[in-house]
Amino acid sequence: MALPSDLLRIADFSRQNLLDLLDLAAEMKADPKKWTSSHSGESLALIFEKPSTRTRVSFAAAAHRLGMLPIALSPNELQLGRGETIADTGRVLAEYTSAIAVRTFSQQLLVDLAAASKVPVINALSDEHHPCQALADVMTIRERVGRLEGVRLAYVGDGNNNVVHSLMEIAGLTGLDLAVSCPPTRKPDPAVLATARSLAGLNGGRIEIVETPAAAAEGAHAVYTDVWVSMGSEKEGAERIAELRPYQVTAELMAQARPDAFFMHCLPAHRGYEVTAEVIDGDSSAVWQEAGNRLHTEQALLHLLIGGAI
Repeated sequence: MALPSDLLRIADFSRQNLLDLLDLAAEMKADPKKWTSSHSGESLALIFEKPSTRTRVSFAAAAHRLGMLPIALSPNELQLGRGETIADTGRVLAEYTSAIAVRTFSQQLLVDLAAASKVPVINALSDEHHPCQALADVMTIRERVGRLEGVRLAYVGDGNNNVVHSLMEIAGLTGLDLAVSCPPTRKPDPAVLATARSLAGLNGGRIEIVETPAAAAEGAHAVYTDVWVSMGSEKEGAERIAELRPYQVTAELMAQARPDAFFMHCLPAHRGYEVTAEVIDGDSSAVWQEAGNRLHTEQALLHLLIGGAI
């Protein structure tokens, strides 16, 4: 099945799209110098409305490994701040670049940009979805476990965020068994959950919302969490921390999972809040492998979306 023209959320992909991308990412990780002339002379626009470490550097490095020029842009460096529409911005950038990756607040901005642009638009993070992180997550799980089908992934913490939404959709496509434990007031978006469960029904996955972190972690191959206070939610910080304190990932919670279970986090992490230092810095932590896989999956994503041969 042909790839979609853009990646705005994981559900834009088919199961086969996703598996092909993961296979290519593994090849690129094994032989990173093989692809350096595949897109020589092309460029990638990187628009960042939010601060970034992993996303900005991994996309720039991925573009470089394909022979592309990455061009990082903030809103202050574009005419958006002076009233130019996102559609006009997309049309103009498409004349200069082969793809546009955007880290933004609004999912609708990505939709509008993709509608106007003749080159692929990639969601490098929005408030609703974080597809590039989910790609790296499943690559890491497949490397660690050897498969995706039937693997149990426990997520504990804030359930109504971009990471969880993309994890649900990618679980639905890959056959993962995803168990989410979160406060009743912070459950995933019902529409995203419905989409993910529909995908799971086609591909053999399962998405559960369970009551306690221990119930989610029971028998899990991996335990995943995210920051309690995301960018843009700082005013709710004290309230969120109090509500999410019972969802901290500790050594005791990891002991509820399989003996060989590993810990995952999209980063940045706050030790002593969503996870203890003992867990994230311990032998069971996969977070650095997971962060590293952002590079390989984004390299594969860029290559495929702009028409590169497998």
